[in-house]
Amino acid sequence: MNVMGIIFANDANMGGLSDKRTMGSIPFGGRYRQIDFHLSNMSHAGIRHIGIISRQNYQSLINHIGSGEEWGLELEEGGMEFLTPYAMSDSHNYRGKLETIHNAMGFLNYGADDEYVIMADSAILCNIDLNDVLNAHIVSGKDITVVTKAGIANGAKQLDLAIKLDENGEIADMAVDYIAPAEYLASMDMFVLSKQLLKKLIKECIARNLFHMDRDLVLGSWQAGKITVNVYQFPGLAMFNENIQEYFRNSLSLLDKDVRHDLFYYNHPVYTKVRDRVPSYYGENSAIDNCIVADGCMLEGNVRNSVLFRQVTVQEGCNIENCLIMNDTVVGENCELKYVILDKDVVVHPNTRLIGTASMPIIIKRGEIV
Repeated sequence: MNVMGIIFANDANMGGLSDKRTMGSIPFGGRYRQIDFHLSNMSHAGIRHIGIISRQNYQSLINHIGSGEEWGLELEEGGMEFLTPYAMSDSHNYRGKLETIHNAMGFLNYGADDEYVIMADSAILCNIDLNDVLNAHIVSGKDITVVTKAGIANGAKQLDLAIKLDENGEIADMAVDYIAPAEYLASMDMFVLSKQLLKKLIKECIARNLFHMDRDLVLGSWQAGKITVNVYQFPGLAMFNENIQEYFRNSLSLLDKDVRHDLFYYNHPVYTKVRDRVPSYYGENSAIDNCIVADGCMLEGNVRNSVLFRQVTVQEGCNIENCLIMNDTVVGENCELKYVILDKDVVVHPNTRLIGTASMPIIIKRGEIV
């Protein structure tokens, strides 16, 4: 079965972390970027024709993915492609995912053998067997399959697309941008449908000035009786990193080995760009407790309950707790950091004290000196 994939790298709403990068290129888990999970999911499912859609700030993403070798993909026409629908536009405003696909229709038209399209969003991380999703879609006989997760709706979080099933497992209600109660399923912004149907629905929506994937293509077409919708309930771990609070909480949850296993090995390994570094160095007086530590770090202070990315330096006398510290950041002597996110290439001067909270972590932007 020939399948093509579309990954929305997205503009992010992640405070200072997203000033110069898309959601797909935001670092996660010490060594990874968020898009790694979707590239790995598609690669392990044998999907080789993949389009990565991004509006702007995609240089970091391109640098990370490179030729696609780490995922067994090749960056070429008919293989993996970067799709930048607004690259040549100075004034055209983004109106929705349907418009971005419409503006990159040449990608859909390439490859006559592709029968199905799987679309995914970089904000939601999971380790999923896409072959199982595709098979469930085909068996259902429905037009579109929406991948969902139970336990996300809680009466407080606004969901992009919320679905309630009846006692027979059929859709009883569907709502967009809805603060749904706990009995609703949350869409994981992952959809499966035939390529021909996607092209048809996009053309019909754009012709009627409709641009929203959830509201117009899925909900609108379902309410109008134009499509039937199958619901696939994913039993594994799904991390919704749709704001800085969720990203921070989910990052620190990786300190639990069961969470790490479910995210990185539930169905298959997750791959990322290979960077050869020396092993991390632990100073004689350092104390590193319950941390994820990537390679190349120089650690001489005290760190607990934190995630340290590649080549982080922590000097003597530091006390760091519940922090995310990204690549090539240097923390000077005698610093105290709690609930802080330090982006790449940050320098923290000696004797600095930064104290945030679990719900409002302090973010220091990439390359800043504090």
